[in-house]
Amino acid sequence: MSAAPRRLALALWVFALLACAAVISRTSFTADLSAFLPRLPSAEQQLLVNQLRDGLVSRLILVGIEGGDADGRAAVSRAMAAQLRGDRRFTAIQNGEPVNQGADRDYVFAHRYLLSPEVTPERFSERGLAQAVNDSFELLASSAGLFTKSLLPRDPTGEVAAMMAQLDAGQRVPMHAGAWASRDGRRAVLLAQTASAGADTDAQEQAMDAVRTAFARAAASGPYKLVMTGPGVFSVNARDTIRHDVERLSTIGLAIIVTLLLLVYRSVPLLVLGLVPVLSGALAGIAAVSLGFGGSVHGLTLGFGTTLIGEAVDYSIYLFVQSAQYTHNGQRDDRAWLGGFWPTVRLGVLTSVCGFASLLLSGFPGLAQLGLYSIAGLASAALVTRFVLPQLVPATLHLRDVAPLGRKLQWLAARAHRLRWLVALLVVAACTVLAMHRGTLWGRELQALSPVSASDQALDASLREDLGAPDVRYLVVLSGPDQESVLQGAERVAHELDPLVAQNFIGGYESPARYLPSAATQRERQASLPPPDVLAQRLQAAIATQPVRASLFAPFLAQAEAARTGTLLRREDLRGTSMALAVDALLAQRDGRWSVTLPLRAPVHTPGSASAADGVDSDAVRAAIKRAGVADTLFVDLKGESDRLYTGYLREALLLSLAGLLAIIALLAVALRSPRRVAATVLPLAAAAVVVLGGLAALGQPLTLLHLVGLLLLVAVGSNYALFFNGPAAGSQVAGASPHTLVSLLLANLTTVAAFGLLALSSLPLLKAFGLTVGPGAVLALWFSAILAPLATPEKAGSAT
Repeated sequence: MSAAPRRLALALWVFALLACAAVISRTSFTADLSAFLPRLPSAEQQLLVNQLRDGLVSRLILVGIEGGDADGRAAVSRAMAAQLRGDRRFTAIQNGEPVNQGADRDYVFAHRYLLSPEVTPERFSERGLAQAVNDSFELLASSAGLFTKSLLPRDPTGEVAAMMAQLDAGQRVPMHAGAWASRDGRRAVLLAQTASAGADTDAQEQAMDAVRTAFARAAASGPYKLVMTGPGVFSVNARDTIRHDVERLSTIGLAIIVTLLLLVYRSVPLLVLGLVPVLSGALAGIAAVSLGFGGSVHGLTLGFGTTLIGEAVDYSIYLFVQSAQYTHNGQRDDRAWLGGFWPTVRLGVLTSVCGFASLLLSGFPGLAQLGLYSIAGLASAALVTRFVLPQLVPATLHLRDVAPLGRKLQWLAARAHRLRWLVALLVVAACTVLAMHRGTLWGRELQALSPVSASDQALDASLREDLGAPDVRYLVVLSGPDQESVLQGAERVAHELDPLVAQNFIGGYESPARYLPSAATQRERQASLPPPDVLAQRLQAAIATQPVRASLFAPFLAQAEAARTGTLLRREDLRGTSMALAVDALLAQRDGRWSVTLPLRAPVHTPGSASAADGVDSDAVRAAIKRAGVADTLFVDLKGESDRLYTGYLREALLLSLAGLLAIIALLAVALRSPRRVAATVLPLAAAAVVVLGGLAALGQPLTLLHLVGLLLLVAVGSNYALFFNGPAAGSQVAGASPHTLVSLLLANLTTVAAFGLLALSSLPLLKAFGLTVGPGAVLALWFSAILAPLATPEKAGSAT
């Protein structure tokens, strides 16, 4: 390469690094599961996406206070709640204190005739009034008598009592010293609702910091412990865990790789220069994903970047070690390496690109991100090795003589074919294990991709049980062009759901129309109220048998008339009440469309019954929705939908992987132009993949999609080994017979295992899957490539030496 092209290559490389750094500086990193949901989802899948990003419970932080005594925990809870209620990062803080109770009662009392579903023409007939008044008088003798007596002149039909009982029906959290407590009494509990969406990880982290600050002030270094959970907490913790694991494992892996390279190179400058392709590839990979996915990179993709250290450094190892055999008069001849070995490295890179290119076709952004990162990172590292690195390394700078080690490896490689029986035995054993576990080989739940640990999930379940917080699984969602239409639809669906509650097909449901009825329903209820003179006449007849005077109910007559002729309720009227929070959570506008969410509760079955483990009766709910006849209404079992989604995800990934494998074979067929050499290249990789899968199955490790991606990476890494034994660099000899080639393959394998093997120690199942697949797989790929390599003829063996 002449001086001008060399300068151009260096200039382009520097410019590319600066551009990548600029892109990464504006990149956001996420850790939720939305990246593993379809790019073009169905209506049900879109609902799942929305719930994960900004759903009904995505804004909730569940807080527990442990330690100390019950009175002390309650005092800390009250102090925390008082501080957090003034924080704009939260829209609600609930701990059992009657903060909104007065506003709730005022709202219900003032608008009782527009809110109560009991307000019908029949209820305000003479007979209906008589029955309602009689029920109210019977309540006077109950525990609610004092409350009923105070309301009787203004509400003889008991609308307020009925509505408040409905509001309190879901409140089952025990109280101690004026604050919520867990059922076992071991912790005080709070429920915080953030102003930001659960998918806004930065805002959720700020909210968590606010909770910790409030706890630190309230606890005053007492014997108390704070625990938190919720979707936002999971996202923040997952992001931090990914970052911590990436930093920790990258540091350890880099230290091991540096140590290995120093032992071989005995040259710090060579070591530093050898890491140039790694840095270039990592920057290019992250920048490419950021540009291709709207400035967002999933944390898993970033974690995947740690593996690039072990793969990208291989290219510089091949250059430095293999080119050392072309040293004359103290000058290393890189051009000889480019002519003799670069075609093999290039073919190895192209096989990697073919394998990962299939992931770009995935309809799931998370999988496509991994594919794009791999392609951009590996291709950039290889190009930097080819066009930039030879210019940065002085021709007089070379590593120590590795030929003695190479000759020992050469002696082992020449006898490796004697272990072919062992490879066959391992493959047969692996196939047997896979056949025995074929029904349980692959994980079937989307939760398998979750970065949330089992202990965090257990804490979440415990706090939800303590608080009675919704664990939304079953949803009925209606959409329409405006608020009025969706509220009317919700009322029609609710009318059909009520019998299911009575029959215990569902445990209950929530609806914003309870607190904000549609305008049409409010008008119907207004029309149900008779004019003052008619109502007075009917009331007189209704109380004829009661020991009261009709004048006692003058406030009732006046307020009923005010409701009959007054203005309708609006959303703004809910402000300051706890019911406003429910309406805000269940009634939303998105992209010009309105939607109402009706979360369903599973029925409570008696222990030991045949249906004790059952959830909502999905068939009954779908039939009820059909009877309601409301357009654009969906019933979704989010867990069932996520499991079906994962099944489709897995099927697509398997098909794409198969397509990638076929593309690799086609590429090898064109490049090698020899079916025998193609088979010799593919066979050790296939054997390594089968043995790794068999080993994972034997250990009871359920396979996930990340194991599948790991197999693709195994093929990408192992293809270099197999090609050096069977590819273009062999020429008229077996490439593996070259001492320098064998040393380069061993060193490259050790660095790869150092990078990937450490991932098996990650606390994240996602990264651990890579380590368990690629770590041992890379070792097997090298061994099998040597064992299954074509035997050298005497002539070739002689020329190889």
